Amino acid sequence: MSSTAPDTVPSGHIPGTRRPGPPAAAAPRAALRRAAPALAGYLAVRLTGLVFLAVWAHRRHHGIWPMLATQWDSRWYLGIADHGYAHTLGVAYDHNNLAFFPLYPLLVKAVAVVTPGTRASTGLALAWLASLVAAWGVFAVGDRLAGRRVGVLLTVLWAAYPVGLVEWMGYTESLFTAFAAWTLYAVLAERWWWAAAGAVLAGLTRPTGIAVAAAVTVTALLSLRTRFSPRALAAALLAPLGWCAYVGWVGVRLGRWDGYFAVQRLWHNEVDGGAETVRWLRQLFGQVSRPELFLVVVSVTMLVSVVLFGCALADRQPVPLLVFGGVLLVIVLTSGGVYFPRARFLLPGFPLLLPLAGYLARASRRLRLLVLTSAVLGSAYCGAYMLLVWPSAP
Repeated sequence: MSSTAPDTVPSGHIPGTRRPGPPAAAAPRAALRRAAPALAGYLAVRLTGLVFLAVWAHRRHHGIWPMLATQWDSRWYLGIADHGYAHTLGVAYDHNNLAFFPLYPLLVKAVAVVTPGTRASTGLALAWLASLVAAWGVFAVGDRLAGRRVGVLLTVLWAAYPVGLVEWMGYTESLFTAFAAWTLYAVLAERWWWAAAGAVLAGLTRPTGIAVAAAVTVTALLSLRTRFSPRALAAALLAPLGWCAYVGWVGVRLGRWDGYFAVQRLWHNEVDGGAETVRWLRQLFGQVSRPELFLVVVSVTMLVSVVLFGCALADRQPVPLLVFGGVLLVIVLTSGGVYFPRARFLLPGFPLLLPLAGYLARASRRLRLLVLTSAVLGSAYCGAYMLLVWPSAP
């Protein structure tokens, strides 16, 4: 997919972006109407997955609310909202809650005070609301770069991600994607204060928030080559502060400069240059006669993401999208930590889907319908399988 750009590029303008009509931030009602088909498509995909899960869970005599709101990482975030963070490092593996970034549990705790229901239901409602904001941001980026059709297709493809059901669980992926999408939009629109704020919030939400900060900082610094802008310079300096603030706070809390990284080592999360990733791929595709289906989905998702990033490079996507997608891929692929959540870790990397959205926009209606239907049904099945059959965390 090739993005369009004006014939004359203003000084300091980010190459590869177009300037269609009023920006979303300036005309929210008009922007929401423009995004309505994308949001409707998003809801249709996610409701299909939810109904599929409900039917399968009913046949297995499982309730879906606990799976969506209280299990695995959701339990950790609810524990932080209830009791706060650990004060010591400890020696137990997979046990220290300082590995989890603070913004989502703080929001759960704050909103639960003024809303009915439990903190678990509040956390789930926040995730659902954040997913809609994220879908709108995903559409806004695609629409700005290549028009409304690509924006709608990009949103639907993101909704139909193989583990897209996580978007409607009490996890941080939806909130993080919302910050990432609107931050990238702000960078493309050269709204540096909004970009800096979004990067700071993303950095307080997930460890991969550093990828959002990198996108803002690198793009802002590159823009200074053609025109000095105090706002761009400020954004470049402010963007990493959210991530750095939490990592620094953990160090102070534990009384050691590498406190956060020591916690990650207790969760088996260390950078190994990709050795663990290669080991898993060799084992699944070369040594195991019948690999577990979910692990195959995770592996294929990672490999396809690498190919799509190559397509994004060939399409010469704007710098912030390439930096965000590239750093996110590097973090996931070079981690020596647990293997099975890696498809989920790549969920916020929606810019990787832009080449596919662009191709489908130009394809025949029959092919487009076939691809989207297959993606939606595959996502529905994979999401239900992930919660009902796969025995570990998503």
